[in-house]
Amino acid sequence: MTTEQSASGSPRPDAAAEKADTAGKTEAAGKTGTTGATPGSAATGTAGAEPRTGGTQSRAEVAEPKPGAAEPKAGGALPGAGTAQAGAEAQAEAGAQARTVGAAGTGATETGNGKTNATAGGADKTATKAGRDDAKAGSADKDDAKASGTDKDGAKAGVADKPDAKAGSAGVAGADGAGKGGDKAAGKDQDGGDKEGKPDRWDAFASAPEPVPSRIGRAARAVGRLLIHEWTLATLASLALAVLLTWPTLRYPRHTLPQDYWDPSLQAWQMAWSGHILLTNPGQLWQSNTFFPESWSFAFSDTLLGYAPAGMIGTGPEAAVLRYNIMFVLAHALAMLGAYALARQLGAGRIGSAVAGASFAYAPWLLAQAGHLHVISNGGIPLALAMLARGHGWSLRHGYRPERRHDGWVYAGWFVAAWQLSLGFGIGLPFAYFLAGTVLVATVTWFLRRWVVRPVKRPFGRRLLIADLVGGLFFAGVGGLLAIPYFKVAGAHPQAERSIGDIGVYSPPAAGFFTAPAESRVWGALHEGARAALPWHPEMTLLPGFVLYALAAGGLFFSVWKLRHRLLLLVGVVVTMVLAMGTRFFDGTFTYVPLFDHLPGWNGIRTPGRLMLWTTLLLGLLAAGAVSAFATRVREVYAERIPSWPSPWLRLATLLPLVLVLGEGLNATPHPVVPPQPAAMRTVDGPLLVLPSSQSLDQPVMLWSTSRFQDVVNGGSGFTPRQLDDVRRVTLAFPDQTSVDYLRVLGVRNVLLMREHIAGTPWEVTVDAPVDGLGITREEMGNIVVYRL
Repeated sequence: MTTEQSASGSPRPDAAAEKADTAGKTEAAGKTGTTGATPGSAATGTAGAEPRTGGTQSRAEVAEPKPGAAEPKAGGALPGAGTAQAGAEAQAEAGAQARTVGAAGTGATETGNGKTNATAGGADKTATKAGRDDAKAGSADKDDAKASGTDKDGAKAGVADKPDAKAGSAGVAGADGAGKGGDKAAGKDQDGGDKEGKPDRWDAFASAPEPVPSRIGRAARAVGRLLIHEWTLATLASLALAVLLTWPTLRYPRHTLPQDYWDPSLQAWQMAWSGHILLTNPGQLWQSNTFFPESWSFAFSDTLLGYAPAGMIGTGPEAAVLRYNIMFVLAHALAMLGAYALARQLGAGRIGSAVAGASFAYAPWLLAQAGHLHVISNGGIPLALAMLARGHGWSLRHGYRPERRHDGWVYAGWFVAAWQLSLGFGIGLPFAYFLAGTVLVATVTWFLRRWVVRPVKRPFGRRLLIADLVGGLFFAGVGGLLAIPYFKVAGAHPQAERSIGDIGVYSPPAAGFFTAPAESRVWGALHEGARAALPWHPEMTLLPGFVLYALAAGGLFFSVWKLRHRLLLLVGVVVTMVLAMGTRFFDGTFTYVPLFDHLPGWNGIRTPGRLMLWTTLLLGLLAAGAVSAFATRVREVYAERIPSWPSPWLRLATLLPLVLVLGEGLNATPHPVVPPQPAAMRTVDGPLLVLPSSQSLDQPVMLWSTSRFQDVVNGGSGFTPRQLDDVRRVTLAFPDQTSVDYLRVLGVRNVLLMREHIAGTPWEVTVDAPVDGLGITREEMGNIVVYRL
C-alpha cells in the first residue's frame, strides 16, 4: 500500500483513504468530524488532544514525523472536491499544526492489531469542545458536504474506508464528544431525531430561561432597591430619632410649643407671614403687619425665610403652631442627616458617621436653644459641605479624586448653602465666612501644588469651574439681597447695632463648655450649681457632651483620619472654642474683637456662644474617625474567627458609642400651652394696639394676628424700636386724651385691653373709667375690652 506524506510529515493511507480524507477535509470546513479537528478547534490552543483530519495514525506515524513534509501536498485534493480545494488545503495546514501540538501534548499513543487508540490525557474533552464549537458551522455547510461524496453519517465518512473500518471505530471511540457534535451538525441528534421535527428529549433538563419582568415588576424592583438604599435608611432613621428625641413636641402639636411660647410664637408668625405675603403681595415681604407703622419690620430679627413654602399651608394661630412644631422636628432630622452625610463623604464608616450626626443634632447645649428655631435649623451647613465635597471629588480620607467629580453636586451644594443663609444671619453669617475662607484656601493650595511646590497637573475641569462660579455667585447674590433690608434697619435704628460691651454680657467663661442646661435630662439637675455661677446661663451652658469629648480625644490617637488631619481638626476645635468665648478670652483683643470690628455684619451677632455649633461639628468628625477605626478593628477580629461571624457582644460594642451619645441628648424641655387667641383678634380691624405691651406679651400677639394679618403696633424682636418704646410709655395712662390723640396721629383705629394681664398695672384702675368726652367707644368681648378710636 502506497502512502503519501501528510502535512505533519507522517505517512498517509492509500488512495482510497486519501479520497475519503479529502472528502473529510471538505466537510470539515463546515462541520466537525468524528475525530477530526477543525481550524476553529485548533485555534483554541488546547494541548493534550490529538486533532485528526480524516485518518487514524499509527504509533510510528506520530513518533517519527518526517521533517521534510511540513507543507501540505498541492495535489492532495481530488478533482471531485471542486471548489472545496482551497478549503481543504487550509484545513490540511491547520490539521498539521494541530497534530504537531497534539503530539507534543499527549506523548505517545498505543497501537494494537492495526487499531489506533487515541487515549491522550484530556483528548475527549478537547474533541467534544471542538465538535460543539463548530456544530453550527457544520450545519450551515451541510449541502457542500453531501456534494463531496460523504454518506449520511458524515463523521464516519471522514475517518476511514472499509479496509480500515476498525481503525475508524477506534477513532470514534477516542473522540466521542466530537462525533456527537458532528451528528447534531448533520441534522440528527444522538437518538436519530430530526432537529426540525422531533425535540431533543434532554431539553427538559435544561435550565429555564429567566422570565422578562413586566413594567410593574421592574418598577417594584426599583422601589425595593430604593427602600433598602443607605440614604433612604439614613433618612428614615433620622426622622424616627427626631420624633423620639424631641418628644413630646408632636404630642399636642397644635397647642404647645417647646421651651416657652415667646420666641417660638415670634418664629411661628415669621413662617406664617412669609408664606402669606409671598402668595398675596410679594413686593411687601419686608413691610410686615407688625411694628406698625415701622418700615422694613420683617428684618428686625432673623426671618426663617427659607421655611416660606411651609408657611403657605394653613392659616391661623393653630396652623402656625402646628407648622412650627413640624419644622422643629424636621430641623433636628436634617441636622443629623447632614452631619452623617458630611462624615460619610469625608471617609468615615456608617456607625462613625451616625455618631457624628447624633452629636451634632442632639448635643446637650442645643437643648437650651429649643426656643430658637433659627439656631436649631443648622442642618444645611454640613449637608451643603458634603455636597460640595462630593461634587469636587474630595474626601478627608482619600484626598482629591478627579474621576469622582460631578458638577451637579456642586450646584446642589451652593443651593443648599444659600437656603441655609436664608434662615437667618445669626447662624448663616459665620457659615458664609467659612465658605469664603475655604474657597480662598483651596484656590491658593491648588495654585501652589500646580505651579510652585509640586508642578504636577491635576485636572479640575471647566464644567466644575463654571459650577463653582455660578453657584458661588448665586450664594453671594442671595446673601446680598437678604442683607439689604438689614442694612436699611441698621441705618434707621442705630440702637439695633451691638457694641462690644453687649458682646461681653453674653460671652461665656471656659466653665460653660462643661456645664449642661436645665433642659438636659441626664446632666440638668447635676449642673444646677454650675449654672447658677454663670451670668446668663441660657447662652452660656455649652456642654457638647462628655461622651463626645471622650470619643474626640480618642480620635486623636486612634482614627481612620491621617495624623495631619486629626491635628487640623484639633486646631479647628480650639479656635472655635476661643471665638465662642467672645471677650472672655483675654478680652477678645486678638480673637473676637478684630472680627467684630472688620468683618461686615459680624457686629450683628449678639451671642458668640452659638459658635459652639462649629466646635460640635469638628468634635463629631474626630469622634467619627475613632468609632470608624474601632468598627474596622472589630470586623478584623471576627473575620479571624472560625466561623467568621461576630458574636452579639461584638455587635453591641460597635453601637455603644452611638447609644451613649444619644443618651446624653435626652431632653427635659417643657412644652407650655400657647395662650389662646382672643375672639377680638379675628374680628377687629387694624391698625390696632394690644395692651399691655411688652417684649414677652407682644410675641403671642404677633401669632394671633395670623388669622387676618391686620396691622398691629405690637411686636417683639432682638431690639425695641423707639417708636414702639414711645407707644408703651404714652399709653400707660390709656384711656386719656393725650394717649388717644397720640394713637390717632399714629394711625391706630382700635385698642384691645386684656383684663387677664392688667393686674398691678395702671390699667387695673382705668379699664372701667368712663370714656365720655374722648370721642371713643368701649365694647366688652369676653376678657378683652375693645376701644374704637
